[in-house]
Parts: sequence; C-alpha cells; structure tokens
Amino acid sequence: MVPVASTSVSEPRASTDGHAVAARFDVVGIGNALVDVIAHATDAFLDAQGLVKGSMELIETERAVELYRALGSAVEMSGGSAANTLCGVASFGGRAAYIGKVGRDELGAVFGHDLHAVGVAFRPGSPEGDTPTGRCVIVVTPDAQRTMNTYLGVSSLLGPDDLDEATIAAGAVLYMEGYLYDRPAAKEAFRHAAGVAHANGRRVSLTLSDSFCVDRHRADFAALVRDEVDVLFGNATELTSLYEVDTLDLAIDRVRHECELATITTGPAGSLVVTPDGVVDVPAADVPRVVDTTGAGDLYAAGFLYGLTQGRPLDECARLGAIGAGEVISHVGPRSLVPLRTLVR
Repeated sequence: MVPVASTSVSEPRASTDGHAVAARFDVVGIGNALVDVIAHATDAFLDAQGLVKGSMELIETERAVELYRALGSAVEMSGGSAANTLCGVASFGGRAAYIGKVGRDELGAVFGHDLHAVGVAFRPGSPEGDTPTGRCVIVVTPDAQRTMNTYLGVSSLLGPDDLDEATIAAGAVLYMEGYLYDRPAAKEAFRHAAGVAHANGRRVSLTLSDSFCVDRHRADFAALVRDEVDVLFGNATELTSLYEVDTLDLAIDRVRHECELATITTGPAGSLVVTPDGVVDVPAADVPRVVDTTGAGDLYAAGFLYGLTQGRPLDECARLGAIGAGEVISHVGPRSLVPLRTLVR
C-alpha cells in the first residue's frame, strides 16, 4: 500500500520573473464548445433516421443539419466537458473563464449566452468561415434512453491563434479537456497554453476525458503529463490505460512521480488524490438515487478545482468534487440544477 499523503496544498510554481500577479480567475478552461440539442422522440423516429438506441456516433455537417431539422422542437443549451466544469466552478462560487470556438450562427449565440448567464466569462476563438458551431444531438425516447450524435464542427479547429493569452495568464489554474486533443493544431494549442500559464506562475491541469481518447493519444498524453501537467484528472480505467498497466496501484506509482497532484475517480467508491507523498482516499457523496451519470467527472473536477484555488486541504477538495458529482448524477443532464455553493456546509 502507498502511504497516506499530506492533505495540504502546495504553492504553484513561480513565474519566470519570480513574481506571480494575483489571479483574476480561479479556473480558465479550454475545450470543445458544443451545444446540446435535446429532444424527446419515439422509437419510430430512431428507426426512420437510422439511429441505434443508446449509442454515441460522430457525424459530419450534412448529417448534423439533417437531424437538427428533423427533430423539430428541442431544448438547446451549451455543453461540452470543460464548459460543464467551468459552469460548476461558477456554481460553487468561483471565478471562471472559458476558451472555445463557435460559429457565426444561432447555436454559437446560444453557447455564449448560456455561459454568461451563469457567470462564466467566454473568450471565443476566431470563426472559421461558415463552419457551424459544434453540437450534440440527443434524442431521448420514452424509456429514458439517450441516443447521441455529435458534430464537432468548428470547436475541433481550435489552435494557438484562438487562445486569449491574457485570460490564461489571469487564471490560477488552467484546465484542458482531453476530448479536444485530436488535431495537431489543438495539441500545439495545449502546449502553448501550458507555457503561458507556467510563465505566469499558474498551475496546469488536464482531464483525460475518456479511455478512447487515451488509446488514441497515449504517447502524446503521457508526454504532456510528464512535461506540463501539475494536476491530472481521470478515472481508474483511463489512468491504467495511460500507463498500460494492469492494476491501479501500478498506475498510481507511475503518476505520483510525474504530477504534483492526480485525482482518480473510482465510481461509487469515491476518489483517490495522489501526491508524491502518498494517497488520500475520500468516499463518494451519498446519493439516494442515481439517475444519469453524465457529467459526473466534469462536476467532480469543478469541485476539486474550486477547493484547490481556495487553498482548501486536499481531502476537502475531493469532498467538494464528490458533492458536485453527487448532485449531477441525481438528475438528467450534465450540469447542476441548484447552486452548488448551497450544498457546502
């Protein structure tokens, strides 16, 4: 067994000139800016559109427009993993900003409006011609099954030129979303953003997002974690995949030598916070009924980062993460329905 770690939070690394300016934001996030388009429909609609119930499929522009029109009435709300996390930070009472690309269209306006409405500053990158805003078309059937078709659109084209360096420099922690890491320009943007953050004495964090992301980008992720990442977020499957080991203990032994902090969510068992000194084991929040686990990891990261930027001990950071995750899995949808600050005693 690894030893129990200290529950204190270390100071972030110093800026290149030795003087870190006070942060204007607690967390600045970079990710895929997507709008969730949620509609209720029958099984007959799925059959007519050739959709496989309960599946998630990446689609191209024409198919996205076709489905969007076929749905008719739908609820549109900003989404995307990192955006969910930043909204969670704001819900806890933190100061949050988000960088992502949207198009010159109605859904792009929806995305920006929704972030501003919950107090998250939005720094959109430059549009790419007429490339539409990314969207996740979610069809909910009467049996509560969610069938998702995701069109990344302009969100996946984010590159170094889309970064608002002043905003990154003003954030105590930079939070980067692994889902965005597909294109070379995005990889370059991650490295550049991390360099800006570190040059200004800030921490850099990364969420591995999904085991499929890790499988696609294992070597690049491993190098990024080793070179740039101070705080790593992932679940047990993602971490063991990253290091290509069979047990979580082996993965923990690897990551504790590479990161200042790593948080590993373990489902109903809670989470582990790994430091070079050892491991803090924190239980999950008590949730009477789990309805929808979408967004659990996003809201855990929100609570943890909020606590970290407020100087809370690591076990308290993890408990705040558990509160965020526990709230979001108690209902449908990836964002909290109540201000998370009201759940903190």
